[in-house]
Amino acid sequence: MVDPTFEEIAAALYAGSPEAFVASRKDRASEVDDAELASRILALRKPSIAAWVVNVFAQQRAGQLGEALRLAAELREAQDELDAPALAKLGRERRALTRRLAETAAEIAGSRGERITPATQEAVERSISAAFFDPLAASAVASGRLLRALEPTASATDIRDAVAGDIDSREAAPQRPTDELQERRARREAERRLAAAEKDQTAAERELAKQERELQGLRDRAAELAEKAEELEAELTRTRVAASHVERDIPEVQERRAIAAERVDDAAEAAALARKALDAL
Repeated sequence: MVDPTFEEIAAALYAGSPEAFVASRKDRASEVDDAELASRILALRKPSIAAWVVNVFAQQRAGQLGEALRLAAELREAQDELDAPALAKLGRERRALTRRLAETAAEIAGSRGERITPATQEAVERSISAAFFDPLAASAVASGRLLRALEPTASATDIRDAVAGDIDSREAAPQRPTDELQERRARREAERRLAAAEKDQTAAERELAKQERELQGLRDRAAELAEKAEELEAELTRTRVAASHVERDIPEVQERRAIAAERVDDAAEAAALARKALDAL
């Protein structure tokens, strides 16, 4: 039976429980006979939670990730022939795929009892996005040995430093056109697409700003109306309380009025008798 390589050992450790990493690393180092290999294992750094999520996904869903990375490689090759609208559509599809993969990775990690925060999931999404744009980053993500999350703008040095052990760099060397004229044409076409994409981005940002202003205006109006409604409800409550007090006082006043009316009748009768007595004199 062939002994596992350093990279295979690192991959196994980096997909294990983050809480048990230090103990697992020590145990694994004690199991190997090669002192140099044991030393390298003990020197492995604990991965960040985001890197651990990517590592678990890369190992448990290797087929799904591999298919996505192959598609990304094909899209990188095809995009040189696309116009600005097609590139924009491609960008939307790539972002949607990145989100789906990141969500799946977070679900797998969550099923293993790890709490995945929104910030961690964003870091996972950035790592997958980096893999879509850069072949070396793709190899790093697929290795399952990330130490930390990757950024889409990471350099080759940054990518290598973020991985434990070696990564396959065969795809990393860019293929330059040997024909100078062909290279200049490709550059002009790339500049044209960039200008068109930047124009579309500016228009989209203006529209976003407009919609954000409109949304803020509606939110302010809603807050104003809510405050007004609260004031009216308070006034209605006060009015209802006052009305209940009036309704409560009506029977008492009616009784006093009846007594007063009776006194008026008695006084009128007494006055009539007194008037008759006066007339009789």
